[in-house]
Amino acid sequence: MKFTAQDVQSLRRATGAGMMDAKRALEEADGDMERAKDIMREKGIADAAKRTGRAQTEGAVGAYLHRQSGRPVIGVLVELASETDFVAKSEDFGKTADDIAMHIAAARPRWVTRDEVPASHIEKERSLIEAQARNEGRPDHIIDRIVDGKIGSFYEKNVLYDQEYVRPEQFEGTVGEMVQQIAVSMGENISVTRFARVQVGEGE
Repeated sequence: MKFTAQDVQSLRRATGAGMMDAKRALEEADGDMERAKDIMREKGIADAAKRTGRAQTEGAVGAYLHRQSGRPVIGVLVELASETDFVAKSEDFGKTADDIAMHIAAARPRWVTRDEVPASHIEKERSLIEAQARNEGRPDHIIDRIVDGKIGSFYEKNVLYDQEYVRPEQFEGTVGEMVQQIAVSMGENISVTRFARVQVGEGE
């Protein structure tokens, strides 16, 4: 073996994995600790994907209230769902729900995932973008790429899971990736199911 029992313990502490999983990852990585961490992360993400269809009957409500002199008052509630009450009551889970609520207050998403965006809305956006590109005299052979790129930007602006988390010093990546990370660490199917954002003086 190119690793020791101490290496197994170090990997367990770094990833939260069980002893046998840590040992198998080090064996696969031929004793390379960093590669073993990558293997553990890849396995966790794959396992999280397999859990996607499992029922979520528990969860927590994250809340954020923004009060700052000279700025509008903003309140947010977000439901972060889990499979078990044990996970829902954990400190990390509740903190993640509150962090997502804070993000929603700042980033103003309209939908949780791309699947929630009405097809008619996307079709209208595509038509407007295509018309604009043609009016600007763009060549026909690049218009599809222009449309696809701007639709991607539309998702990044309006879909919660596609938005970059607003505090990169705390988590660098999208909100969807942040949810995926806690799903991997908790070993459960976890997702944002809905949210509500209210800003004083702002109607629908």
